[in-house]
Order: sequence, then structure tokens, then C-alpha cells
Amino acid sequence: MTALLEEHPHLGVECVLRELHIASSTYYRRRRAEREPCARTCQDAVPTGRIRQIHTASGGIYGSPRVHAVLKREGVAVGRKRVGRLMREAELAGVSPRRKGFTRRDPKATLAPDLVRRDFTAPAPNRLWVTDLTMVPTGEGPLWLSAIRDAFSRRVVAWETSARADADLVLTTLEYALASREPDPGTLIHHADHGCQYTSVKLTTGLVRAGVQASMGSGGDSYDNALAENLWMLIKTEGLGGRTFTTRAEANLALFEYIDGFYNSRRIQEKLGWLSPIEFEEKYYADQATAERANLRPRRPVLTS
Repeated sequence: MTALLEEHPHLGVECVLRELHIASSTYYRRRRAEREPCARTCQDAVPTGRIRQIHTASGGIYGSPRVHAVLKREGVAVGRKRVGRLMREAELAGVSPRRKGFTRRDPKATLAPDLVRRDFTAPAPNRLWVTDLTMVPTGEGPLWLSAIRDAFSRRVVAWETSARADADLVLTTLEYALASREPDPGTLIHHADHGCQYTSVKLTTGLVRAGVQASMGSGGDSYDNALAENLWMLIKTEGLGGRTFTTRAEANLALFEYIDGFYNSRRIQEKLGWLSPIEFEEKYYADQATAERANLRPRRPVLTS
């Protein structure tokens, strides 16, 4: 109709409406709608703005579940389905992890027993650590990443990189983890796959000296070290995001920014009650301290008549 009026400006609106069999109330209601946003659009504008901020702050990583969790922590009353709808309308999306890898095994190595059996839960920090190796390609050649993850809080307790995937790399990672966490001897399980680095004499000796129990899953089965495999999915999809690196230093900086700058301290997880790994550990230690103070508090004596 607008095009018709522009083509024949001498025609009146009412005349055109009558010829098109359109009620004048319908026409003017539509015109008002084009000029003024509806109530729903106005209501969606505020949460959409905050959703954009949360999504941007996560580096484009968070999908609707985590964005909704952040809003909930901030006291914003908005449903999860609504967050999903607003993100779709704003063309915002999280990332989906994918991974494909391999394990090289030394056929002559003595293997440790499987003390975990796919149960990646722990009652407290420093009870179960999982570890693995992965490769990040760069223009200078491969950069090998070794990391240790605490099963209780899913925190990366130590990581190290090298141009060589050897026993020295995994041993250095272990030494960093032991120095920073100081686990009690005899209480910690170190779980790995059948990679030759983890069956080496160097690493085995280091575990024995620290009083750490060695554990290994079955060969060629990613489910037996799923918690470590999951970390590589997160790092490669969220942290590296398919980027290419000219040098190993560039890749190393990207790993530092993701693991230390985002994952451990800020990346909330559903299995942790929508807390980050560091927040989850801090809550555990705070609860432990509260319980200890309650137990040490002297009880009020019972008065007898």
C-alpha cells in the first residue's frame, strides 16, 4: 500500500484502503507498530544487552546454559528458554567441543592398575588427579602441552609446554603440581593413559618419591581417562578456537590466557554448581573452616535444678 501511495500521491489514504478492502483501523495499527516497539521488544532489550556483555566477556564461549547461570547469579529473573531465544535472535552462540587423538604405548612397559575405573569423582581436593598430553601445531613445529586436572574441582593444577613430548615434560608438570598443592603422601591418585611418557622410569620414580599412587586406564579407550580428554576439548575449542600460531610463544600465550586467565578463575561449570574451579575450591575450604569452628565451639552446659 505504501508503494501505491508513493506512486499516486494524489490518492487519499481512505480511498486506497477502500479499494484494497482494508479496514482503516488495521492500517493505522500497523503504522503505530512500525513506529513504536511492542512491549515484548522493550522488555527483551535489557536482558539482551546484558547477554551480549556476558557472551563477549567469555570470549564468545558461553552458550545459553552458562549465560543463564551468570544472570541467575546476578539476581536477574529470566528463564533459560528465554535466554536461548534472545541469543538466537541476537545471533549469539557458544562453542561445541570436538576432539580426536591417539596414545602411543610402550609394549615393554609395566602398567599401573586402574584405580579409578571411570569414576572421576573425589571427596576433596588432591585426592584424584588426571593427566594427559596433547599437541598444538605452530609454524615452528608442534608444541606439546602437558596438564594435570583435579577431579574434585576440575581445576588445572599444573600445566607445562615443550617442543618434545618426553618424560621430562610430564615429570616437570608433576613437580609443579606437587609444589603448588602439597598433597599429603599416600592420599593422592595420579591417573593417566598408557602413553610411554607415563610408563617411564622417570615419572614412576617421581610418583613413588612423592607418595602418590599411580593409576592407568585400559589401552586405546578414551573413556578411561575421560576427564583429561575433556580438558583438551575445552582448550582446543574455547581457548584456541581453531587459530593458527606462527610461533610456539604465541600458542603458549594463548594457553596461559585461557587456562590461568579464564578457565580456572572464571569459567563456570554446571557440575560445580555454576561456580568456577577456583570458586568451588574456595567454597569447600570455607565450609570446612566453618565446620571446624562449630566443632571447637564449647557447648553450653545443661543446668539442672
